[in-house]
Amino acid sequence: MPPTEAGTSAATTAFPSRESQVEAGGDGDAGNPRWSVAALTRKLEARTSLSAAELEIIDELWIEARVLAAGRDVITEGHKDDMLSVLIDGIAIRYRVLRDGRRQILDVVLPGDLIGFPACFFDSALYSITTLSSSKVARLPFLRLFRLFKDYPRVGMAMFWLFSCETAMYAERLSAIGQRSAVERLSHFLLELLTRMQVIGLADESSFNLPLTQEQLGDALGLTRVHISRTLRQLRDDGLIIVTGQKVIIADFPALEALADFERTYLRHFRMSDTLFAALVSSSEPRSSGS
Repeated sequence: MPPTEAGTSAATTAFPSRESQVEAGGDGDAGNPRWSVAALTRKLEARTSLSAAELEIIDELWIEARVLAAGRDVITEGHKDDMLSVLIDGIAIRYRVLRDGRRQILDVVLPGDLIGFPACFFDSALYSITTLSSSKVARLPFLRLFRLFKDYPRVGMAMFWLFSCETAMYAERLSAIGQRSAVERLSHFLLELLTRMQVIGLADESSFNLPLTQEQLGDALGLTRVHISRTLRQLRDDGLIIVTGQKVIIADFPALEALADFERTYLRHFRMSDTLFAALVSSSEPRSSGS
């Protein structure tokens, strides 16, 4: 169900049009004021029943876009960060570094992923996010997020759903590192990346460009670079994957999914029903004086 007329007109004042927003240069000027968060809206559109008007509201939330060179921090652990962001273009990693210099990569950040949760709820960020390639990031002030839940509850619920997706992936990664073998961990990780990239159009039915080096894969999976190299070779020799440069092709889906015990449910997430959406809109509409 689309927003009410009152809600639609409120968008003009609560969330100004893109032309009135400023695109800021981070490491360089993005050079195009007509940026959009297409990957984010594509993720939501694939799994929710948001209307075109509501998807447009999501696109108008963000106040600026910054271009960052590869190797630059979007968020730095221990520093204050009080905004949510979304990755528009590029690839980044979310990670923590221990006192002895060891690094644990928590997640690969893809276009359309939200950045800054849960950092914006704490006095300082709990982890760092660093770009692996030239990237573009848009920002969302916390007050706008609050207004979103009040004025557009269906859209707010969709954003809340994205936070839940992140939690589900962390739980799956913890299970992998704690209980799965090296070959199971790597197989699961490759299938997860393929599935996530397919949603935003960065992968076809069976192949994608792996954005991580072997060392970074090791930091994500709790393995050494040598162990990652051996495990990749094992998967190739068993005919499960083909690796050409950075391109990974899943050669035998059933066998690799069985090996990894890969279940796509946690990536398909929660599909919000039309009944729930209708209830959210109904509860947000003003009541008549006679009620």
